[in-house]
Amino acid sequence: MLKRLSTLVAATVAPSLLLLGAPAYAQTQQVCDADATGTNSGFFYSTYYRKGSACLNMTDQYGGGNYGASWSLQSTGPVGERGDFVGGKGWATGSRYRTVGYNLGSWNPGNGWLALYGWTENPLVEYYVVDTWGEWRPTQGTRVGEVYSDGAWYDVYRNQRVNADSIVGPNQTFYQYWSIRRNKVSTGQNRTITFNNHATAWAAAGLPLGSTWRYQTLATEGYGSSGSANVTVWGQ
Repeated sequence: MLKRLSTLVAATVAPSLLLLGAPAYAQTQQVCDADATGTNSGFFYSTYYRKGSACLNMTDQYGGGNYGASWSLQSTGPVGERGDFVGGKGWATGSRYRTVGYNLGSWNPGNGWLALYGWTENPLVEYYVVDTWGEWRPTQGTRVGEVYSDGAWYDVYRNQRVNADSIVGPNQTFYQYWSIRRNKVSTGQNRTITFNNHATAWAAAGLPLGSTWRYQTLATEGYGSSGSANVTVWGQ
């Protein structure tokens, strides 16, 4: 949550792949900035954190979509005052018709979750399709429906953010849309998120996405915790 973005850089698309053996050596880029975007191995990346520290370690393994995330965040104080981190790889421009494949190689999130994550404008919307989490299933706001996609049921929620950081700057009021899987996925398996299924269910529940698409990533988010993850994403 609470992400800002100053510059979008276009990324090319990696082909779908099966996660087999890794090369003996991989080129690595580490980004530990509090608010950064760019490209790595043909993928767009975004990282943001506040009240703590975090790094995104990106490699060219598995078609370029691999990254490791680690974070250590303030865990005390009122809920809205704890540390937050979100980072991942994906695409500079989102699409409702994108089918995303991924493999969760390792997952030690503390209080965190893995989601297909992005923004639209007109209207300003922040959206999540959450496939797994750590200590806490991140139900947010008001439940407005459900959707069956890729072999699992998801609960759909709408949550309003007021005077919050956003992709267009601070102090914005906007809605978040959430699809949250009822059962966590496990590590080490290839998975799919068919985003159009969620976008269609959201629209049917009166939750329209915007007409202008900003970035769309398979993101790891940590909140008020310390943790780590290793993720590989692919799609088109």
